Amino acid sequence: MADEVVLLDFWASPFGMRVRIALAEKGINYEYKEEDLRNKSPLLLQSNPVHKKIPVLIHNGKPIAESLIAVQYIDEVWNDASPLLPSDPYQRAQARFWADYVDKKIYEIGRNIIWKKNEEREAAKKEFIDCLKLLEEQLGDKTYFGGDKLGYVDIALVPFYTWFKGYETLGNFNIESECPKLIAWAKRCLQKESVSKSLHDQGQIYEFIVEIRKKLGIE
Repeated sequence: MADEVVLLDFWASPFGMRVRIALAEKGINYEYKEEDLRNKSPLLLQSNPVHKKIPVLIHNGKPIAESLIAVQYIDEVWNDASPLLPSDPYQRAQARFWADYVDKKIYEIGRNIIWKKNEEREAAKKEFIDCLKLLEEQLGDKTYFGGDKLGYVDIALVPFYTWFKGYETLGNFNIESECPKLIAWAKRCLQKESVSKSLHDQGQIYEFIVEIRKKLGIE
């Protein structure tokens, strides 16, 4: 029996983009279901009753919530092609650490650049650049975070590249001038079809951010 794979997602979500990249890397066919986050489907609420958030991967009727957990699940289930996590336990632990760092730092601080004002935004901008520089140090001179192949940390981080124009425009700074190696890495990732077809254009994401800010009365 063929695997039945469904992804409940929202187009602009960097977390959903992670799962899309992982599925593409493994060559897995799946059904994509776009969610209206203001009117969530019964399937989403049933599949992720705790957080009620996208993305949710549904494999043969069984839901897997949280993007990093879903990426690990994909790597473990479809383990005969393109491993995403290192085989060495220590390196695998390190990869999980840095992916978790992306979740706790890049996402949260990026939110403050987009939604906060004045002093709070300035403080977030400085912290954001510091975090990116730390990630750039971790990347070093490697092609990807795990070495010469796209892997778990790359998949965790590269979706946020699509939000960079929003951060830069609203925060009035330039990421490439601060972290040129990191931008070069992102552009390398985008040369892979699994990445380029899974991510949305920075301009589209920026327009989405502007639209949400207007609805929330943030100018």
